[in-house]
Amino acid sequence: MMKDKDLHDLFLDQLKDIYFAEKQILKALPKMAKAATSDKLRAAFEKHHDETEGQVERLERIFELMEKPAKGKTCDAILGLLEEGKEVMEEYKGTEALDAGLLAAAQAVEHYEMARYGTMKAWAVRLGMKDAVKLIDETLQQERKTDKDLTALAEAGVNSEALAA
Repeated sequence: MMKDKDLHDLFLDQLKDIYFAEKQILKALPKMAKAATSDKLRAAFEKHHDETEGQVERLERIFELMEKPAKGKTCDAILGLLEEGKEVMEEYKGTEALDAGLLAAAQAVEHYEMARYGTMKAWAVRLGMKDAVKLIDETLQQERKTDKDLTALAEAGVNSEALAA
């Protein structure tokens, strides 16, 4: 008979899921930076790549706190979002709309991450995992700032440039 799974098990599953997702994002960001035509957008992707490395390290610390190996679990959601970004790069290469599409793809990823980290933070609070709460919150705040920065970049010109073409 299978043992009943609880919130602790669910938290660990989500931790593995977001760990896999962050590792995939680390692979995708340099490609997105290379594809971007806007220097500001390229710089934003490069900055977020560096931040994501820190996010992976924080996740690894949470695994350590739980005395579990840092191991990912395939996240179909992030694979789908990253595939959409890849399609934008292929279908809009050489067009004025490319950067707007890259921004939209990046924000879809940010929103996914914010949803995951927000839920995980709430669960960590409920499970009494104070150190994990702090680590998750640091990442959550970083993701929110990145989303806000991407919105500002879109509104400051990228979307207008796509329209002007």
